Amino acid sequence: MVRTLQSVFVLIGLLLGSMFVITGQAQQVSVESLGKFPALESETLEKQAVQLPRDFQGECNLLLIAFEREQQKDIDTWLTQMKRYEGIDKEFRYYEIPTIEKMNRFVRWFINTGMRHGIPDKKARERTITLYIDKEPFKKSLQIPDEKKIYAMVVDRSGHVLWRATGPYDEANGQRLQEFLEKSVVHNLKAVPASPAN
Repeated sequence: MVRTLQSVFVLIGLLLGSMFVITGQAQQVSVESLGKFPALESETLEKQAVQLPRDFQGECNLLLIAFEREQQKDIDTWLTQMKRYEGIDKEFRYYEIPTIEKMNRFVRWFINTGMRHGIPDKKARERTITLYIDKEPFKKSLQIPDEKKIYAMVVDRSGHVLWRATGPYDEANGQRLQEFLEKSVVHNLKAVPASPAN
């Protein structure tokens, strides 16, 4: 099965002749203000219009944000672990968020059509939301310094970032996410700052 970001960026490469390079390793981010997801309009791969962050369906929503084709392998390391966290909090949801610069309507249609054909799983299409946006304000709002790695963020329906990590899934990130979700259930989703990386 052709994975989500592979579909996106292969199609972009065909259209624009662009190649992407990924560098960097996973690290936990600890900041006083963890950022906020900006108000955006988009649609899922099931063609459902969404207004974000309002239409994220969980009280805790893990967003897997990527910018480059090669980052799909890092996204997949998180996706394979999601069932582990769904049992902790019934209000937990997760989404893939491929993030691309603004493009005209035809190019967006071409990319989205290719992605839909490449992802037969309806639930995967429902939780995949491609953003065609001016990336700089988006990155600034979410305190994303560069596009060389993926970002895993838990946000509430108001868009407040409650927890964040960078890079592929590993047991350290996984344990911190589990601890955050367990504390969120107990403390009514009060923001718990991420622990510093070792």
